[in-house]
Amino acid sequence: MTPESLRELLARVREHLSARGGSIDGESQRKLSTAMRDLERALHDADSAPDDASATAAAHTPRLESLAVRFEAGHPALAETLRELIDALVKAGI
Repeated sequence: MTPESLRELLARVREHLSARGGSIDGESQRKLSTAMRDLERALHDADSAPDDASATAAAHTPRLESLAVRFEAGHPALAETLRELIDALVKAGI
């Protein structure tokens, strides 16, 4: 999994948020937005401090899984994309 692939998955999550922003409760939207920002920052910083990037991503994996479960019924495409992102992070060792 390349950093570009991870960035593409993050972009897909952002697209889902844009398209369905109004139908996602505010708390979930804030949590997901925060996780996305942190992961984007971790990807950006991965070249200079890979251990810090891994720690940041690892901290968000359980939160992302929790959000994927929460979105399963009402937003299945978003839940699927989140699970793809989690899988990609794990495969990348992040």
